Amino acid sequence: MFENLSDRLERSFKLLKGEGKITEINVAETLKDVRRALLDADVNFKVAKQFTDAVKEKALGQNVLTAVKPGQLMVKIVHDELAALMGGESVDVNIKGSPAIILMSGLQGSGKTTFSGKLANMLKSKRGKNPLLVACDIYRPAAIEQLKVLGAQINVPVYAEESNKNPIQIAMNAVKHAKQSGNDLVIIDTAGRLAVDEWMMNEITAIKAAVHPDEILFVVDAMTGQDAVNTAQTFNERLNFDGVILTKLDGDTRGGAALSIRTVVNKPIKFVGTGEKTEAIDIFHPNRMADRILGMGDIVSLVERAQEQYDEEEARRLQKKIAKNQFDFNDFLAQIHQIKKMGNLKDLASMIPGVGKALKNVDIEDDAFKAVEAIIYSMTPTERSNPTILDGNRRTRIAKGSGTSVQEVNKLLKQFEETRKMMKMMTSSQMKKTMPKKR
Repeated sequence: MFENLSDRLERSFKLLKGEGKITEINVAETLKDVRRALLDADVNFKVAKQFTDAVKEKALGQNVLTAVKPGQLMVKIVHDELAALMGGESVDVNIKGSPAIILMSGLQGSGKTTFSGKLANMLKSKRGKNPLLVACDIYRPAAIEQLKVLGAQINVPVYAEESNKNPIQIAMNAVKHAKQSGNDLVIIDTAGRLAVDEWMMNEITAIKAAVHPDEILFVVDAMTGQDAVNTAQTFNERLNFDGVILTKLDGDTRGGAALSIRTVVNKPIKFVGTGEKTEAIDIFHPNRMADRILGMGDIVSLVERAQEQYDEEEARRLQKKIAKNQFDFNDFLAQIHQIKKMGNLKDLASMIPGVGKALKNVDIEDDAFKAVEAIIYSMTPTERSNPTILDGNRRTRIAKGSGTSVQEVNKLLKQFEETRKMMKMMTSSQMKKTMPKKR
């Protein structure tokens, strides 16, 4: 998301390269470029000015240590100010009610319905909640059906009254239904419009007054830039919402909304959406986002995503198979599925320090494993379990079945064999280290 801003900031810091100390002249020159970079990223101009003023004040008051170059010190100051600008610390969602009621708000097309499903899935799987999704968007064609499809995907019930055209009554009935059915969390998906209008604001204000939500979340499309900030202000004046959700952070956006919205409406960004899948939701961590903006990666979030997909029992079973050289294409396929569940591949790569910059102009398709999966699915169960039987005739059949070439099949088999050897070596080495020494 922040590729252009990251590049511009990096160029700004180079202005201090070779300087022996921080002075008012070289700081002013650097920050002029930083401010331009922020404005180009669609950051609110008042926020950009406040930001550079704060950085200047801190930079001029610093004594540069011998071991630290002025450019490095400026990066540290900008990093800390970026994190502060976005809220400083992550803020949790309030789900303490009985049932806890979350009211979703925002314009049409911002991703409210999709994110309602993602949030329900996250709070169900990670917090042990028993959510109920409520379809209160009675205007948009197929909105109710969309929520039902999402609910079915994540195995969460959806409350809807297709014949009822009163969303306030639907919301109240849904809360009663949740209490009777033992749902401890209610997520209400409300109607949006293409632009803010009085009818829309009156309706959602009435729903708020009727159900008294514990948490009101404003969902905004990060790709709308400063319009997102202006819309947030309007909604906040009427609803006094508790937090912001930024969707489509995996898109081609300049990121200005993420940097401006916290300061302008004085409400925390609580979650971000990073893709279409139901698992593509992250808690917003200002420090980690500042790391990514400055090209430092985000290893902590990468590890957290990996841990979510990690099954300890499965790992032990796999380790035994690898040690016996029995790792097969079924295991290989399972590992691919785990990686895919972690999210968008380019987004994952950008979390590794230095890799995001290296892959800036490289187009990594989200279905990069498509050909590999097609080849494996074209194998018989026996062939997947025992790859050594794959002779020329079988490889030709697999190539035809998967819509690939024999060369591609051969390439995959060679890579698989090399991977298997490397994994066996690593496992053997690890087992030697953990074995008790003979006395």
